[in-house]
Amino acid sequence: MRTEQPGVSIRPVAGPSEYARLVEIWRSAVRATHDFLADEDFARIENSLASSYFPAVSLVVAERDGRLIGFAGAADGNLEMLFVSDEARGTGVGTLLLQDVIERFAVTRVDVNEQNAGAHGFYRSRGFTQTGRSELDGDGRPYPILHLELSR
Repeated sequence: MRTEQPGVSIRPVAGPSEYARLVEIWRSAVRATHDFLADEDFARIENSLASSYFPAVSLVVAERDGRLIGFAGAADGNLEMLFVSDEARGTGVGTLLLQDVIERFAVTRVDVNEQNAGAHGFYRSRGFTQTGRSELDGDGRPYPILHLELSR
């Protein structure tokens, strides 16, 4: 069942011309939810978003009144990123994005930072269960990762 959110539409990203706004959304969301992330890691990731991370995934954006307020990226059945601007957090935009990538890209898996209890709870409440844990993140940094899979 699809959750409706009046005034919010989900669409594929228009291209690199929208990447600057996606970085702003990422920055807003991460500053609000990732207090465990070291400043140097924050800067490293932010500087790689448009050049490395965005081109590696299929991206969709959430838009309200002509303004981008969230985005999600998927590859090979994995949700690689889902971020909602802090001003729109908690309004259902994340759920809409998740539903869209599940339907559009057959997403069944997501990895979340263990320290991000809000994200872990978000995915668990939407049918994902933990299937594993890694002590280090994909870059070998000390940010444990929880591996989640959608229960069907």
